[in-house]
Amino acid sequence: MKIKIAWIGKTKEPPIQALADEYLKRISRYVPVEGVALRDEAALLQLCGRKTGKGGKFPLPANESRSAPAVKCTLVLMDARGKELSSEQFARFLGDYQDRNPLPLVFAVGGADGFSDTARAAAQHTISLGKMTLAHELARVVLLEQVYRAFTILKGHPYHSGH
Repeated sequence: MKIKIAWIGKTKEPPIQALADEYLKRISRYVPVEGVALRDEAALLQLCGRKTGKGGKFPLPANESRSAPAVKCTLVLMDARGKELSSEQFARFLGDYQDRNPLPLVFAVGGADGFSDTARAAAQHTISLGKMTLAHELARVVLLEQVYRAFTILKGHPYHSGH
């Protein structure tokens, strides 16, 4: 399994970038992982092989997708409207995915305005980091920490002690 953590926009704060780099390094002990900064939502959809319409903003109708490239990944949006999971449930999600699906798993954190309905429709899963609103740069770090935590849970590493 390969994981990509994608986010819309550049990282402006050096401490955020340092934390992201640290967690990407930690996750790489368990699975190939890549952090990807994208310019916009259309770039995210293209990353996963979703075909977009005029201006890259609207999905093409299903009857126009015969020549569309195959979907290249499983897209998971991190969105406040998504399903809330405990760390253990999130670890089970990753473990089940790892056992059953060969496609890369792309977790996406939106920009300051979140995701459009188009992106939500294109995603296979939508997960919430909680009911509190987080700055999108901070949400990246929280997601990365939770991915790392999930792998430590799956491997029985003492990082996660069940609290």
